[in-house]
Amino acid sequence: MFRTALRTVLAHKARLLMTVLAVMLGVAFVSGTLVFTDTIGNAFRNQSAKSYKDVAVAVSSHDSRDNGRRPVNGEKKGGEKKSPGLSEQTLKKIGAVEGVASVTGRVDGFAGVADPDGKLIGNGWATTGGNFAPGADGKDPAYTFTTGSGPVRDDQIALDKATAATGEYKVGDRVRVATNGPVREFTLAGIFTTEDGAVNAGGSLVLFDTAVAQKLYLEPGYFMDATVAAAPGASDSAILSQVKGLLGDNAEAQTGKQLADQQAADIESGLSALNQMLLAFAAIALFVGVFLISNTFTMLVAQRTKELALLRAVGASRRQVKRSVLAEAAVVGAIASAVGFLLGLGLATGLRSALGAFGARMPAGPLVVSPTAVGAAFAVGVLITLIAAWLPARRAAKIPPVAAMSSVHAVATTRSLVVRNSIGGVLTLLGAALIIGGAAAGADNGRLLIGGGAFLTMIGVIVLIPLLSRPVIALVRPLLHRVFGVAGKLAGQNAVRNPRRTGATASALAIGLTLVTGLTVIGVTIGQAVDKMTTDNIRADYMVTMASGGPLDQSALTALEKVPGVTALSPQQATSLEIKGQFSAASAVTPGDIEQVFAFNGLSGSLDSLKEGAIAVADKTAESNGWKPGDTVEVTYVDGKSARLKVGAVYQANEFLSPLLISRDLITPHETKPHIPEIWVKMDGGASAAHEQALVDALGDNPGIVFNDQQDIRNTFGGFINTALNILYGLLGMALIIAVLGVVNTLAMSVFERQQEIGMLRAIGLDRRKVKRMIRLEAVVISLFGAVIGVGLGSFLAWAIGETFKDSIPGYALVIPWDRIGIFLVLAGLVGVLAALWPARSAARLNMLTAIKTE
Repeated sequence: MFRTALRTVLAHKARLLMTVLAVMLGVAFVSGTLVFTDTIGNAFRNQSAKSYKDVAVAVSSHDSRDNGRRPVNGEKKGGEKKSPGLSEQTLKKIGAVEGVASVTGRVDGFAGVADPDGKLIGNGWATTGGNFAPGADGKDPAYTFTTGSGPVRDDQIALDKATAATGEYKVGDRVRVATNGPVREFTLAGIFTTEDGAVNAGGSLVLFDTAVAQKLYLEPGYFMDATVAAAPGASDSAILSQVKGLLGDNAEAQTGKQLADQQAADIESGLSALNQMLLAFAAIALFVGVFLISNTFTMLVAQRTKELALLRAVGASRRQVKRSVLAEAAVVGAIASAVGFLLGLGLATGLRSALGAFGARMPAGPLVVSPTAVGAAFAVGVLITLIAAWLPARRAAKIPPVAAMSSVHAVATTRSLVVRNSIGGVLTLLGAALIIGGAAAGADNGRLLIGGGAFLTMIGVIVLIPLLSRPVIALVRPLLHRVFGVAGKLAGQNAVRNPRRTGATASALAIGLTLVTGLTVIGVTIGQAVDKMTTDNIRADYMVTMASGGPLDQSALTALEKVPGVTALSPQQATSLEIKGQFSAASAVTPGDIEQVFAFNGLSGSLDSLKEGAIAVADKTAESNGWKPGDTVEVTYVDGKSARLKVGAVYQANEFLSPLLISRDLITPHETKPHIPEIWVKMDGGASAAHEQALVDALGDNPGIVFNDQQDIRNTFGGFINTALNILYGLLGMALIIAVLGVVNTLAMSVFERQQEIGMLRAIGLDRRKVKRMIRLEAVVISLFGAVIGVGLGSFLAWAIGETFKDSIPGYALVIPWDRIGIFLVLAGLVGVLAALWPARSAARLNMLTAIKTE
């Protein structure tokens, strides 16, 4: 029977091609994902191990990392800081420990390099600066200089090789560098290579002399971190034990190996989310492929009724026939898995190159092909094919020997589908009930219910699709007849001739369109809500921020106040107020200007009270504390001093304002260094190129500072949604490609089955053009049927999911993007037309006399 299965596969290789392609694409996605994440993870682990190869002990200061940080809502007041970091005295004590060869102190922070056009080089969040810390030999072991040397004077810097190449800088050039303060020019002393993760992530690295870096990022004489090198033969653990005894509560130490292992674990954790997302889309693609595979084997079994019945007649048992069909599936799955795995290797290489194209410089390393990736590829490919072929194999085993006397093709049956439809109805109703219940419950629990309900509903609808095909397609059959004549009438009849086949073909498209539609409705709805929230609450013409996401320097605020045409200017200076033993986030603002750059809705009291030393409170915060305008609240500032402040106004909370607003004049005496994440600017006459240039010039054409007008602000808060949708569309494209293959496969097999019928139609006068039109219209009808089901189900799921988080998004209201849905339906029709090209051409080229004689 196994030899029979092999001969059958070879005899029907053309018909099995679409199945091979479907499995191959799914396997390629799975294997490519696993190989890609293994390769990237291994490269980063090797990089991490290399970075800490010569580090015996690493010391990190907590206080320096929290420098400028404000306690968040609900956080209780902690102890006073003992120091801003690791002092030089502490490093000297560590250096005196037995077995320590050297100690190197490090500080780092934001440093942006301008290119020749004045634009920032690299990603803002990964543009960093650090200190050059040479040893006794004048070299810093963390960096290898290809040209020049490290900075040893206040006016010198060194750049990583990639940044220097992008900016076309060479040793001796003057380079403009932005930190949190005004832009400064430095002389480039050297160019180096490094294993620094920020640089490999597409950022840049600037090295300053240690004294300059300390002044920029911490305080003179202090470091954020330190690395300890051991003398030959010394024990890392022994050094660690002694170093821990020299540290206070503000620092911790671990061995270099522990730190490398920790970073490797962090890398694994960071890649797991990407890995899971890609595998989820691979699973969707394979799930869609199940319908194609099942459809293929169902049609093959139907076409081989006489052959299988003859096998039964000559002594083959039902079990042997079933095994024969499953053996065919296993062979097809194995071949597809092998090709898919090779394609997956190419996909992994392509993904790595794509990251590089987006500016992320991945560490070098070989392609890692693990046994897990190989095993998963073949297990998934073969198992999916066997599962999809199980039902057709079971039907094949039930063919009685007497069927050998009938036609070679199985006659379409109209037996009752009561059991199938009943099961589908129960699953659909149960799933819909769970979805509605989840929408009513809301939050995370509601989303879990919706997830379970979505799965049951999708399975139920797939089971019911054959039943739904007749009434739904019946609605368009009169239109097909009137517009396309006989070809349209025949296409409508053919589309419902075999409801199971039509349903299986349409199901693949329905699944893909369900996901695409659901994501689109949610994305567009949230995008419009965020956009409306932005336009309703922001009156400012510009938002000024650092490209790194860090705080602006006080000098930026002072400079902007002097710009001609500025009518209102207010920062949201981040601070905290301790109330009732807990810290609450607050913003120090400019009274009189804050109401000109923000819209205050639902206001009670007066914002003018901020000028008199009162505070303004968001309504939710006021309600939770039982406050109203005129109440007095006892607060404690970050320096520990207390005061009694009046609640002067209560306003409707929104995403752009802190829950507490206070005048900057009240906060300034209590903070040595203000933390200003953003400055909001209102200009006379609104935003314009001239006004923006005036702001840019006022801040010294700083490449590290970003000026966002209102459209930029809207894009900042809502534009990422469209980017995310485009990425998801690309990933879901795999499932839709497989769905297209399913339509092609169904039509091709259907044409093969109907050769005699098509020959008769040609004989009685249906010309080739109308035969092609008939096949194409049949494909369009099936595709649009699946698309309509998918659009309806996707919109329903989007509504339910939206109900679970609408309370957290002010102004949320479900939006059905009819324009995009219309595009989806047009594309579905186009899918049908493209899928029918080959089958229609094959049908039109049939020799009518040969086709009529076909059994």
